[in-house]
Amino acid sequence: MTETVRPSESELKDLSDSFESRQPWEVLAEVLPRYAPRIVLACSFGVEDVALIDMIHRIDPATPLFYLDTDFLFPETHEVRDRVIERYGLKSEQVIRMRPLLTPEAQARQYGEALWDQGPEGADRCCGLRKIEPLTRVLKDYRAWITGIRRDQAPTRAGAGIIEWDRKFELVKVNPLARWTSDEVWTYVRLHDVPYNVLHDRNYPSIGCTHCTAPVGNGEDPRSGRWRHLGKTECGLHK
Repeated sequence: MTETVRPSESELKDLSDSFESRQPWEVLAEVLPRYAPRIVLACSFGVEDVALIDMIHRIDPATPLFYLDTDFLFPETHEVRDRVIERYGLKSEQVIRMRPLLTPEAQARQYGEALWDQGPEGADRCCGLRKIEPLTRVLKDYRAWITGIRRDQAPTRAGAGIIEWDRKFELVKVNPLARWTSDEVWTYVRLHDVPYNVLHDRNYPSIGCTHCTAPVGNGEDPRSGRWRHLGKTECGLHK
């Protein structure tokens, strides 16, 4: 099925509601052909994203993914990226590396050193420059994007639909894992021996940039290690 016009939000809600009892791979089996070839996976190489890569590879291995290389990713993130590419035989044109327009040095000259440490406004501006701007650039070429967000990750994500209209970026947003728990994601990853970021084994449930990511303690919110010194849990990609 090929869509030629923007679906209404009510149509998307009805479709989303119909997926509430379906497994993530069943959702993907419906949406991939619906929006191909203009559907893309947003990938940070966290555990949710590598689970989705495995599911997508079983349905349509030609589906592209993109990742936001902020210039401040952990070495372990680059390492799992390379393992995933090898494991699934991903072609170079399928793995889209999006980088900011400003190098870290140019950003420091324009906005000052360590912009992410200049209070909440500085951190928001850094995320805007290094994540939101390149995200906006890549999404303009697509009609739908797939994300790994789950409702129980944070209060800001509790209302996520499985299928919804992304008002910020003006395209369909697909959240196949929305109703899954962390345990369900990990069960899938272990069952299928999916490569994952070793930082997850070191109390990093959510992994972003080196400067703004810390391990979390037992019982803490999974995203409490992100921007811990600022009380911030979102970079703006999913607001």
